Amino acid sequence: MNISKLRYKGTQVAYAVVCERKLWLFSKGIALEHTSDRVRLGKVLDETSFREEEHFIDENVGLDFVKVGKEVVVHEVKLSRSLESAHRLQVLYYIYYLRHKGVKASRGVIHYPKAKRTEEVRLTGKDERLLEEALRKIDNILSLPHPPKVERKPYCTKCAYFEFCYG
Repeated sequence: MNISKLRYKGTQVAYAVVCERKLWLFSKGIALEHTSDRVRLGKVLDETSFREEEHFIDENVGLDFVKVGKEVVVHEVKLSRSLESAHRLQVLYYIYYLRHKGVKASRGVIHYPKAKRTEEVRLTGKDERLLEEALRKIDNILSLPHPPKVERKPYCTKCAYFEFCYG
């Protein structure tokens, strides 16, 4: 994989699973997350749940926190388990990204504090192929001259873009 393909944010990788339209809008600078109570609640949950941990941020990724030992373990904090496949792909992307930056990382943990659950994620060869496919999909979506059409999903009403798409 060409390292230049790793220019996307983890949020964009998650949005590729959640909603292609949301991915396109967010990536083109139409960011409405600041208007969402759910997004604010998620940020507060992240900031208050693991305050003492080491955070990692660069121009593309802002990990909720990492634990450094024999290897780096990526940790993400999520409000709800409703979009687990997107959360999983986002954490896999972070691991993949760090590996391509020369960091020894192979696993991550997704924390769901409200549900008092965690999910461990390990990057496998199959996952790498899945990620590379997702990155190609993102490239294709972002090359579109207009946003993809609205596609009604069960979680649309909780989305920061709901009014934009349906208003």
